[in-house]
Amino acid sequence: MNECSPWYRVCPTDELAEGGFIEFTLTKGNPDNQTMDLRGFVFRRNGKVYGYLNRCPHLGIELNWIPGRFMDTDNCFIQCSTHGALFLPDSGECIAGPCQGEALTPLEVAVSRDSIQVRRPE
Repeated sequence: MNECSPWYRVCPTDELAEGGFIEFTLTKGNPDNQTMDLRGFVFRRNGKVYGYLNRCPHLGIELNWIPGRFMDTDNCFIQCSTHGALFLPDSGECIAGPCQGEALTPLEVAVSRDSIQVRRPE
């Protein structure tokens, strides 16, 4: 994919293990016209790859304090480390916390034999 492609290559497919998370930074929109960087993450759960922007809907802050650490202590929900909000991993819906009823911003994910890619938000 070239620099102007709407798709961003996150990592080789075999680099994302089951239960693992990979963080990345991408430029929103066309890199020539907009320089707003967005942080995101992908993870593999039950064999499926999901991707979200790394931004809590409550205050727009990043979810994690420690790189690659997004899940609660029971490894059931994505958790905002600042407010303790809990999000369903498969939908991003907030089920507890100050942003209950809102959701994480999903990223379209494409998985091939060689790589995991996300579509840049417009």
